[in-house]
Order: sequence, then C-alpha cells, then structure tokens
Amino acid sequence: MKISEGRLADDREILFFDRFDVTRPIQDRRDLPPVHTSAEIRYDALADEWVAVTAHRQTRTHLPPAELCPLCPSTTERLTEVPEPDYDVVVFENRFPSFATAAGDGWEPTQTDPLDVRRPAVGRCEVVCFSSRHDGSFAGLSEDAARLVVDAWAHRTAALSARPDVAQVFCFENRGPEIGVTLHHPHGQIYAYPFVPPATQQMLGSARAFRDRTGDNLFGAVLSSELKAEVRVVLQSEHWVAFVPVAARWPVEVHLYPRRQVPDLAALDDRERDDLASSYLVLLRALDALFGVPLPYIAAWYQAPTRSDRDLAWLHLRVMSIRRAPDKLKYLAGSESAMGAFINDIAPEDMAHRIRSAIGTDPLANLR
Repeated sequence: MKISEGRLADDREILFFDRFDVTRPIQDRRDLPPVHTSAEIRYDALADEWVAVTAHRQTRTHLPPAELCPLCPSTTERLTEVPEPDYDVVVFENRFPSFATAAGDGWEPTQTDPLDVRRPAVGRCEVVCFSSRHDGSFAGLSEDAARLVVDAWAHRTAALSARPDVAQVFCFENRGPEIGVTLHHPHGQIYAYPFVPPATQQMLGSARAFRDRTGDNLFGAVLSSELKAEVRVVLQSEHWVAFVPVAARWPVEVHLYPRRQVPDLAALDDRERDDLASSYLVLLRALDALFGVPLPYIAAWYQAPTRSDRDLAWLHLRVMSIRRAPDKLKYLAGSESAMGAFINDIAPEDMAHRIRSAIGTDPLANLR
C-alpha cells in the first residue's frame, strides 16, 4: 500500500491510498475560500448526552447529478474534491464537518446556567471514497479493493486516536437515499468525536457490570451464545462470525465480530484484514439480494474509546437497514423516536434464514 498526503486548496488534508506505487503531485487548482464552521456541542442534562449543533451544514451539497459529483476524479473540464484523474481509495477532511479541528468561527463560551452548557465541537470529520467509479458500491469492489478500504479505516483510526481532542473514532457508511445520503458516489465517513457517544457508553456500562458479575467479557459471551444457538449465525470464516442478534432492532440487522478480542480496526493483523475484506463482501452481496433491490443501510464500526475501557470493548460491525419488504420501509415512529423502545416487524431467526439463503451456502456446516 502506498499513501500519498497533500492539501486541498482550502488547506484541508487529503490522503490517497493506492495498491501500487503511484506518484501523485496532488495539486488542487480550485480557488476555494477557507472553511468556516459554527459547530458546537450542547449538553442535554436530562439524557446525559452531548448534541452537536451545526448550522453551517445546511448549505452542503445535496444529491447532485453524476456529472457534478464532487467525489469523482477531477478532469480538465471540471475540478472536484479529488485533484487527480483517478484513484483507488481517497480520504479527505469534510468541507462541511459536524466536528472541526478548531473552535467554530466567533465561538465564545457563554454558559452561566449549569443547564445550558456549550463547548466548541472540536474533533474531525473525514470522507472516505471507496472507488473512483461513481456508479459502484462497496459490495461491487474486488477483494483487493475492499482490503485497501480496510487498511484506510485502520490507518485513520490509528492517526485520529492519537489526537488529544478525540475520545472515539467512528467509521461508517450511509448507503441509499432512503437512509438520507446526500451524495450517490460510493463513500463512507469517519467521525472523530470529542466525547464518547451514548451508544458506546451504554454498551461499555453493560460490559463493565457483566464483568463485575461474572468475570467474563460481555461481547465474547454474546458471540459464544450465538455460535452455540446456531440459528441466527449467517456466515463464518476463519477469523469472523456474522449473526443476526437475538434482539435485533431493525428489520435487517447483522453483526460481524472478529473471533479474537481487539479494541479497534488498527489492531487487526494482516490475516484478519484479508478475511474481513472477503467476508464483508459476501455479506453485503447477500443483503443486496434479499429484496431484489439495493439495500439501504447503515454500516457502523463500534470501536473502543481512545483512552478508556479498551479492555472491555470488542471491535465489531453492525449493518442495519430500514427496509422490511421490497416496497416497505420501517420508520422510527412514536415508540422508537420518542421512547427509544424498538419494535421489529421481522423475527431475527427468520431474517437470519433469509440471509443464509441469499448467501447460498450453509455457514453452519462446520459447526456440526
């Protein structure tokens, strides 16, 4: 893998990840104004959570036609966010970040009320382009190309985790207009949060209580339980196991665990990364086959916080979709949105059977 680093016209960082030794001059010829943000985080005392307020993101690019896509390579006729005629994988700072590398423009602490606590949303937001092909998808990548994305995720996780203002690194992909994507080009994002997000706090709190009670790791116990039950396991390889969780919230929900406890993507060895690339492709292609249409999904990597509870955490991926039938979506209505109490329309065991059928093999055979 060859990594080339450079700067865009407005001084944002850009990195190219190439499978072969490629010389990249990285000269952005656009005339761009500096990035201005108004990002701040506000504390919700009732929920004990931080909420980001990012009014500057209202003007971000929204579903442009293919000929105006900012993530495609630059040409002599049109300059884009990627100042090269082609690329394998590219990562760059988001021009419309939810978290910025410095305090927002004009931001000043004003809190005198203990229930109105605000801070600058200092952190980092990056865009990860999986391919230069506008009409592609992660599921359509070759194994070599998918492995390069895995390496890019691992590289950025390590680099961002070293920043003193980052509490957790979150790699994810939003796929499909039903999910709310603003660009069709195959890409994901990385958020480097200045706090540990609520979902992570809740999981690690449960893991801590479980360890205090049993002496075991909760994530490892869940993995062992699913392997023993067999019925919800959809895919197995030497280093990875995919299953529909027993209490799946979403119509389509699959968790992908490494067999070995590691805190984050950067901790995966070469064999685990190779195996992840091939296993993830099998899983995504099966999910696309479920309803006969490309599946809208969120693919979320749950990694350990950068400086706490790393012994409790267990890296894993969750792929979640709101599609419950070819022509029906699951909306987060009253119970889910207001009370956080999910109601799933599809039994997890039934969904696991459907995914195994879509894969077309018996992933349980080596368990017998």
